Amino acid sequence: MIEVEKYTAGHYERSLGYKYFVPKLINDEWIWKTPSVNSLLERAAVKLGELNSYARIVPSISLFIQLHVTKEAVVSSRIEGTMTNMDEAILPVEEIRPERRNDWQEVNNYVRALNEAIEELEKLPVSSRLLKRTHETLLQSVRGEHKLPGEFRSSQNWIGGNSLADAVFIPPIHNLVNELMGDLEKFLNNDEIQVPTLIRIAIAHYQFETIHPFLDGNGRIGRLLIPLYLVNEKILDKPLLYLSSYFEKNKSLYYENLTLVRTKNDMLQWLKYFLVGIEQTATKAVLTLSNILALKEEIEKDIQSGFGRRSNSAMILLQALFRNPVTSIEQASVTCKISFKAANDLVALMQQKEYLKETTGQSRNRIFVFEPYLNVFEKE
Repeated sequence: MIEVEKYTAGHYERSLGYKYFVPKLINDEWIWKTPSVNSLLERAAVKLGELNSYARIVPSISLFIQLHVTKEAVVSSRIEGTMTNMDEAILPVEEIRPERRNDWQEVNNYVRALNEAIEELEKLPVSSRLLKRTHETLLQSVRGEHKLPGEFRSSQNWIGGNSLADAVFIPPIHNLVNELMGDLEKFLNNDEIQVPTLIRIAIAHYQFETIHPFLDGNGRIGRLLIPLYLVNEKILDKPLLYLSSYFEKNKSLYYENLTLVRTKNDMLQWLKYFLVGIEQTATKAVLTLSNILALKEEIEKDIQSGFGRRSNSAMILLQALFRNPVTSIEQASVTCKISFKAANDLVALMQQKEYLKETTGQSRNRIFVFEPYLNVFEKE
């Protein structure tokens, strides 16, 4: 049994010219005596329950999932230095400037990795196998593609600094990665211990970041682990909660709290920080969903009263735009099963109403984005 207040995070071992950190195994019963953890846990759980209930009553919730995932991909990749923003992330690759395509690819890999992992959860638990598959998708055809995509590392890595000599933190030696990740996997799936789900994923996220099992992409996989586990444990029906924005808001605080566990054994502070993040992020997600619903109702009313004979096609296009907020005249024509001219007139009307905004500045092959919808996410 591990008591949070008396927790020892691990120890250092020496290698050739440097010391690496070996975290303590976590697959055990965890208890704590600090009452504030219970109240933070309760508040976080209540907010998550609210988000899940709200998502269940939202008609066509699947329409809105994709942009939540895209927003998460943009923010999580931004933490790693990728420059793509929401406007760019939703565009087709041919619309992206060549020098920005690698960043675009990283964000879109993240979207695909998360979507595939959520599907895989129907057959696999949250496990090393699942994380390796997700990692392989994440690193496909991008900067880290030579850094063992889909495999745990077979050499030493480090965090911060330019080499092992000036590193801020050196994770455990690669020979220990399989054992440590096996222990983390058992902890997440252990039915014999009474550790609340949110406490488990808080500890598991810290442990994953400390093990740093991959040569590249650890931050993104570590952040993906959170929604995957919440969906896996049926805390959420859909992947609607992402902590990347909370971590990014004050990046130094995030790293400081992780470091405090390793240097001062302060798991208590990490748990508090994480639970506050769950509560605040779930509250924002409910607000975002409610703003999306309000926007949908407002535009639908306007279409019914002001679009005349085009209202049927406009409704079809609107549903498609909630799923994917970017279109072209050709695409609108196919989506609504109308002629190119009718699609052109419909898009022009939606532009006039400021529902669609042209992004290319060209007279041909124009691309339009559903700007009011993107704005809901940008306000988060």
